[in-house]
Amino acid sequence: MDNGSEARPLAGRPLFFCGIGGSGMLPLAQIAQGSGHAVAGSDRSRDQGRTPEKFAWMEASGFALFPQDGSGVTSPDQVLVASAAIEDSVPEVARARALGCERLSRAELLSRLFNAADVSVAVAGTSGKSTVTAMIAWILTVAGRDPTVMNGAVMKNFVSPETPFASARIGAQGVFVSEVDESDGSIALYRPSVGVLLNVSLDHKSIEELRGLFGDYLAASGTAVVNLDNEEAGALAARARSVVTFGVRAQDADISIEPGTIVQTDRGIEAVLVDTRRREAFPLIVPMPGLHNLANAVAAIAAARAIGTDVGTAVHALRSFAGLARRFDVIGTSPGGVTVIDDFGHNPEKCAATLRTLKATPGRVIAFFQPHGYGPLRQMGEELARTFARELAPNDLTIMCDPVYFGGTVDRSVGSERIVGLINDGGGQAEHIPSREACGERILALARPGDRIAVMGARDDTLTEFARSILARLP
Repeated sequence: MDNGSEARPLAGRPLFFCGIGGSGMLPLAQIAQGSGHAVAGSDRSRDQGRTPEKFAWMEASGFALFPQDGSGVTSPDQVLVASAAIEDSVPEVARARALGCERLSRAELLSRLFNAADVSVAVAGTSGKSTVTAMIAWILTVAGRDPTVMNGAVMKNFVSPETPFASARIGAQGVFVSEVDESDGSIALYRPSVGVLLNVSLDHKSIEELRGLFGDYLAASGTAVVNLDNEEAGALAARARSVVTFGVRAQDADISIEPGTIVQTDRGIEAVLVDTRRREAFPLIVPMPGLHNLANAVAAIAAARAIGTDVGTAVHALRSFAGLARRFDVIGTSPGGVTVIDDFGHNPEKCAATLRTLKATPGRVIAFFQPHGYGPLRQMGEELARTFARELAPNDLTIMCDPVYFGGTVDRSVGSERIVGLINDGGGQAEHIPSREACGERILALARPGDRIAVMGARDDTLTEFARSILARLP
């Protein structure tokens, strides 16, 4: 089976996505369909009866869905799109191999579509990629650039009855905006016109590996857009051929924030943004709370400037930015005054941003955390534990269930109980309850007026349903 050679053109060929309902695969399938490909796929979650409304919408939108039994792979002309981590024993993979189908990873297909665009904007970094990608997408849409957008989260500005799962936007072929991933090394496949680097910190790889990957990425970008507030990112700016810098604290950055102008509320954040090269200032209003979202906005504005969009237009567009599903997404507040928040936080930096936003306003925090896998938990568990112990107060509580597991051969010998022990050893207050359902019961028993319950985790669409179920049962 071919593993992604550029020799065979993709135009007009049918694509089959293994795991088509996933947060990374679904938007790519939408973009591929919008580019004229016939798209089919299978998903273990569909076979298990999870999120049926999503798969019903996909079928209604023209995606041909099959059980994950190989029955959807029928022709050697099909291209199998599957994660490199998918085992050869999966029926679609075995069937595609037997037929001689070309196989591409998600990143290989995405990079082919992305690199073909006249103007391509990539967003990289350990955290904040999805939000900044959505902000850039909204700025360019307001500016009339009609971008095609690949995101890993639902962008609320683009949600409609026809597109309830708007993690992609199908626009003109000329401008393509996408977040790009370093965790599997696939960031090396992209050749962006504009390459944004938000931050460099420990997640799936060592700092040494990340420096190499992100440095090469900046060198491959026509113009790099780099965060000077992040020491690791700033140090890599020298690798860029052309650079636009940004930062909230870095006063020497091209796009920065006037000191002393930041005002935070539980509904958003305001500041005075400065274009230092042109000596212009703009009142910036971001309708999302948290200093990290101010940093995200500054990054998006710097990226828009690098593309040639007027800074004033970019600032104005963000006033109507609606945010992302599962990014500090307030599900609601119960009659008794308990607020439930659904959040994608799953690595130390993302969790720290969420917890700091919560602690910027009064009220106890009950942080429920579902690790998104045994491998990532082993890699970043100690730093994750330090984050929860450091960011939460003594009267706050972290509750962790076992890591998400949908099958496979991953080593499950190290789990959540180790992380809970480290949080408690670090001065925090944490409990390990293996079952998510039992965690929900415990949260309901503990909740009192004024509490904020944060449901945190990634790679599991049912976490939003879990958050809603808690809110529905609160007095």
